[in-house]
Formats: sequence, structure tokens, C-alpha cells
Amino acid sequence: MSLTLHGYWRSSAAYRVRLALALKGLSYDSVSHDLRTGAQRAEAYRALQPQGLVPVLDGPDGALIQSPAILEWLEERYPDPPLLPADPAGRAVVRAMAAIVACDIHPINNLRVLTVLRQDMMADEDAVRRWIAHWIAEGFAALEGLIARHGRGYAYGDTATLADCHVLPQVYNAERFAVDLSSYPHLTAAADRLRSRTPAAAPEAQEDAG
Repeated sequence: MSLTLHGYWRSSAAYRVRLALALKGLSYDSVSHDLRTGAQRAEAYRALQPQGLVPVLDGPDGALIQSPAILEWLEERYPDPPLLPADPAGRAVVRAMAAIVACDIHPINNLRVLTVLRQDMMADEDAVRRWIAHWIAEGFAALEGLIARHGRGYAYGDTATLADCHVLPQVYNAERFAVDLSSYPHLTAAADRLRSRTPAAAPEAQEDAG
């Protein structure tokens, strides 16, 4: 059975999955759901993803939701090339790096939260950008230290891992909102290395970009 990725070009969570698919050399079909118009809340889509969020990866085991779970499924079902280190300690470090993005930075900077800030809290765009920059800086400062300690070209070691699949989309988001990244040379170097390898996964390369 083929793989179908339901996403949106600017979704960093969908970008994570595209990166893992690219690194593993897996082909897939794409279905776009425009988050700006609320397409992800349509009844038919909620039958796949009850939260009304992207991404969903539909494949041989059914519709899979939540990008960290999807990435782990890809790693288990398509283990070559591996995106986790061979040793337990290394896997724990990579998963911790991924969690800094997926659990600490992204959830409070996603579209749902920013919409509440704008509409319910009456935050102007300068305040929203300060909010975004603050939480990115909190997470990136920790990641910079971890990558400096463990990275050898990538976030961990000398091959791409699930950590890189999280870091690059968050760097994309930071660049989109003009966050100063000059304090994170190891992190941005790792992100740029993966970006150069996976041009077809980039947001601007998607059919629905614009």
C-alpha cells in the first residue's frame, strides 16, 4: 500500500515527516489542507485526525497522527537508513533533542496559540513576534549546547537523525519570523546541512506553497 501524507506546506510538523520520508527514500502522495481557511477542521478530515491537525500519514497500518509518533513508526517499519543511533544512550539524546522542539517550542508557537494571542489577548504583531522569539530562544539555547556536545555535522553524530527532522523545520519557522539565530552556530550549521540534502522536502517546494 502506498503512503499518503496529509499536510500543509508551512506546517513544521508536516515538514518533519517530509524530511524523514526523504531521508529514507520513500515515495508518497500529498494531500494539502489549507490551515488558513480551516480545511483541517472539515468533517471528512477529522475522521482521519480527530484533533483536526496536520500531519496525517495514511499507509499500510492506517491513518497515523502526531508527527513524533509518525517518525517513530517510519523508523520501525522502514529501518534503513536508521534515523536513531544504535546505542540506548544515543537514542535517548536524540529523542530529547526532538522533544525540546516538539514538546517545548512548537506547541506554544503553533497557529492555534498565535490565533488566541491575536484574537482573544489582543496582541499586536510585534508582541506576537516577541512571544515567538522568546520561546524559540529558550529551546535553541539548550539545543545549541547539546549539538555542540554531541554533533559532528548533524545534530547528533555525523548522520541525520530524528533530531535533525525536528530542528530544521523549527529553524525554518524562526527564519520566517526573523528570529536572530546568530547565537546558535552549531544548530544552524546542522540545519543547513540537512536542508541542502532535502530540497524537495522544503516548504517552498510543495505544490500548495504560496
